[in-house]
Amino acid sequence: MNSTLFKRMLLIYGTSAVFLMLTGCASYVLNQPQEAFDLKAGYRFPDASETVRQDETNSDSLFVCLAFSGGGTRAAAFAYGVLEKLRTTSINWEGKTRSLLDEVDCISGISGGSFTAAYYGLFGHRIFEDFRERFLDRNIQSELLGRALNPLNWPRLASPWFNRIDLATELYDDTVFDNKTFADLSLKGKRPFIMLNATNLASGDRFEFTQDQFDFLGSDLGKFPVARAVSASSAFPFLLSPVTLKNYPQAKNFTLPTDIELGLENYSYNRRLWHWALRYDGYLNKEERPYIHLMDGGLSDNIGMRAIENVFRRSGGFIRQRMNMSSSKRGIKKLIFIVANARTDNLDNMSKRDIPPDLSEVGFKTATISLDNYSFETIEAMRDLVKQRNQTQQTLAQCNDKIKECPTVKPLPSLSRVIEPVFIDLSFEALPDQQLRNELLNLPTSFSLSKSAVDKVIRAAGELLENSQEFQNLKKELQAIAPN
Repeated sequence: MNSTLFKRMLLIYGTSAVFLMLTGCASYVLNQPQEAFDLKAGYRFPDASETVRQDETNSDSLFVCLAFSGGGTRAAAFAYGVLEKLRTTSINWEGKTRSLLDEVDCISGISGGSFTAAYYGLFGHRIFEDFRERFLDRNIQSELLGRALNPLNWPRLASPWFNRIDLATELYDDTVFDNKTFADLSLKGKRPFIMLNATNLASGDRFEFTQDQFDFLGSDLGKFPVARAVSASSAFPFLLSPVTLKNYPQAKNFTLPTDIELGLENYSYNRRLWHWALRYDGYLNKEERPYIHLMDGGLSDNIGMRAIENVFRRSGGFIRQRMNMSSSKRGIKKLIFIVANARTDNLDNMSKRDIPPDLSEVGFKTATISLDNYSFETIEAMRDLVKQRNQTQQTLAQCNDKIKECPTVKPLPSLSRVIEPVFIDLSFEALPDQQLRNELLNLPTSFSLSKSAVDKVIRAAGELLENSQEFQNLKKELQAIAPN
C-alpha cells in the first residue's frame, strides 16, 4: 500500500471511522476454551512417529513448503499464480508421477497471502475454478466500506464489542470461506498444513493460528472460523481494528513442550531459542495477559518465512523431526522452500519536499517502514540456514573421507541423513521485461485490483518460477516430464 492510497482510504472512512472511535474498538471474543489437552488432537502437523495418513499422494520424503507474503490482492494473486504453476509441473518421484503441487506439505500465509493459503487448504483444487470470482476479481475494499456505511450496521457498531474487523470477518465468512472453521482443516493426514500468521499487538511477536499456539491460550482452535484468522492476518493498522482473543486457564493435563523447557534453560547457550520459548511461556501468565489483541501479520513478518524457519530450526518442529529420522525409508530426502514475495517499490516522495510529511504519511511509514528491511533479513537468514546445512554436510563428508586414510581414527559423527535444501525466492524485481516489472512494482497494496492487473500478476508468478535457475535444476533432479 502506498502513502497516497493510505491517505485516500483514511478520508473515505471519514465519518464511519470517527464514529467507531467514539464507540470503542474492542471486538467480541470468538475463541472457545479447550475441553482437554491432547497432543494428537486439533489442527497441528502430525508427529513424525505417526504413520496413518489419508493423503497417500503426498510423501514425507519430498517435502515442500511455500511462503505467501502480504500485499493485499496483489499478494493473493501472486500466490495463486505460484500454485497454478506448481499444478502444471509434473514430476516423477520414487516411481510415481504426480504434480509438484500434490507434494506441497505446508503453506505459511501473511495478510493478502493468507487468503490464498486458507482457500487452498480448505478447498484444494477448487481454487482454480472459483477463487478469482470469489476473491481476486472482487472489489473487497468497496464492499467493506459499504458494510461500514450501511445504517443497518450502525447499532452493532455502536457496541464496544463489535467493530470494523467483525464486518470484515462476516464478509469473508459468507462470501469466501463458506463459514468453515479450523475443524474443517483438521482432517487427519491431509496436506498441506496451513499456517496463518498475525501479530500480537502488545509484544510485536508473530502469532500463528495452529493448535500448538492455541494450547497456550487454553483454547480450542477447531471451533474458530478460518475467516476470523484471515481477518487478523490482514488487519492493517488504522484501517481495521484488532482481533481480540481470550486467554483461558490451561486445559487439564497441559504439559509444557520439551522445546519450551529446554529453551528457557538456554539463555547463554542459544539466545534465539530462549527468546522464542520466553514469548510462548508469557501466554501462561493469565493475570497479566487475560486478552490477546492481534493485527496484520506483516507487522512481525511480511514474508511468511518465520513460521517455516521456526519448524526448520527447532528440534521439535515438524521439519526438523523429519530431517532427523534415522530410518532410510522414512523422513525427508528432498526439502524445498518457495517464497512468493509480492513486495513493491516504496516510492520516497517525502524526501523531495521541504514540507514535513502530514499525519497520514507518518502513519503509513510508521506501520510499514520496518517491513521491507525485516523481510530482506528474513530471506537472507533462510538462505544462510540452507547454506549452513549444505556446508555442514559437505564438511563432514570431506573430513570422514580423510579419516578413512587413518584406520585407527574413528569417523566423525554424521547427520541423520544427507539433505540438500532448495530455496527459491520469487519477486517482481526479477522480471526481465522492464515495463511489466515497473508496472507490477507500482501496484497498490489494496483489496481491489483490475482484472487485467490480476492477470499480469498471475502470469508473472508462473514466469518467475519457470525462469528460476533453482527451479530448472529442481525439475531436472525430480525427473520432470511435460504435463498432459
